[in-house]
Amino acid sequence: MLRAVLFDLDDTLVDQVTASGAAVTAWAAELGMTGPEVPVRWAAVSERHYARYQTREITFTGQRRERVRDFLGVPLSDDEADELFAGYLRRYEAGWTVFGDAVPALRRARTAGLTVAVLTNGDESQQRRKLDRLGLAPEIDVLVASSALPAGKPDPRAFGHAVGLLGLDTAQALMVGDSLEKDVRGAVAAGLPAVLLDRAGVHRDPGVPVVRGLDELEF
Repeated sequence: MLRAVLFDLDDTLVDQVTASGAAVTAWAAELGMTGPEVPVRWAAVSERHYARYQTREITFTGQRRERVRDFLGVPLSDDEADELFAGYLRRYEAGWTVFGDAVPALRRARTAGLTVAVLTNGDESQQRRKLDRLGLAPEIDVLVASSALPAGKPDPRAFGHAVGLLGLDTAQALMVGDSLEKDVRGAVAAGLPAVLLDRAGVHRDPGVPVVRGLDELEF
């Protein structure tokens, strides 16, 4: 019997891609870098180094520094990298927005008698600030961030820890997220049922339940 729903945060409840793309475009322009390839390159660099953080190869601050160094292709001291990243970060945080179907889905889950949790690979302090600023904090019961865990999604320990905090078995919690590998396949490998949120309709027969919007979720 389903007793809880775990939602991913970035690009599931919050439009992270748009915020990041707009932020890096403006930030990079100040550094003399322009063109449609800028947000694409930043996304690839970010994914590469954030994955290193999720396996704890580097620290959260370290992945930020490595993203800047890799993106700009120049050697930078830690202080220089921190200062440059701060220019991106200010713009990124100013661009946070909630998807229109997020709050209604969270409320429908609660109305159905389910515990609502967020399981995110983000840093806990940043993600909690995000929830507070966007008015999502009152809509969830528990925030589980990978910064407090030995590893992030798709590591089974991330899902096991989240479900354990709720006092449930894995089969009693549904995972909903936009990443096929991190959210869905990671959850299934850990014993949770999962639903893939595919807003752009880019996945073809992923072998798991798929919704195009959170309004399609059934609890």
